[in-house]
Amino acid sequence: MGYILSKEQLNSVRNEKRFFSILNESMNAHKRSAYSYEVSVFLSHKHSDRPILENVITMLNGLGVYVYVDWIDDGMPSSTSGYTASRIKQKIRECKKFILLATEDAIASKWCNWELGYGDAQKYPTNIAVMPITEKRGDIFSGNEYLQIYPIIKSDYEYILSGCYVDYGGNRISLVEWLKK
Repeated sequence: MGYILSKEQLNSVRNEKRFFSILNESMNAHKRSAYSYEVSVFLSHKHSDRPILENVITMLNGLGVYVYVDWIDDGMPSSTSGYTASRIKQKIRECKKFILLATEDAIASKWCNWELGYGDAQKYPTNIAVMPITEKRGDIFSGNEYLQIYPIIKSDYEYILSGCYVDYGGNRISLVEWLKK
């Protein structure tokens, strides 16, 4: 069956001893080449979801994945422009995988929807996934219908690092294996 990830679960990542060292490492990773990692992920998100985003970055970095987020990119302009869109398109193409951090705010964001559309054109069907996030474990995710066409990242366990998998409409593969594919 599996569960949609919750903010509660993601916050539990913060309680791990390694959290702050992994978070600092992930923030510094953008200063180095993404090519030092085997796998790279473009993480589409709403900027207001930063606390959740930091937990997801930590989780993915803990799996040895380079995570691209625009607000850490020194190459991004200080204000949104056409260059912003061009740079995002470039980064989506460069990254091996695309994940939409699907919070309610992200689903309502024009930028996240635009990124998902471009990610779809570049990564569908095997290198794109949606990571829905609910408030509490067991809550129902009420995202838009069009999100149902994408593979969904879920978890079987309370400890999310070992229990995450990608669900392709009933067929599933561990998140670690999906990232390596």
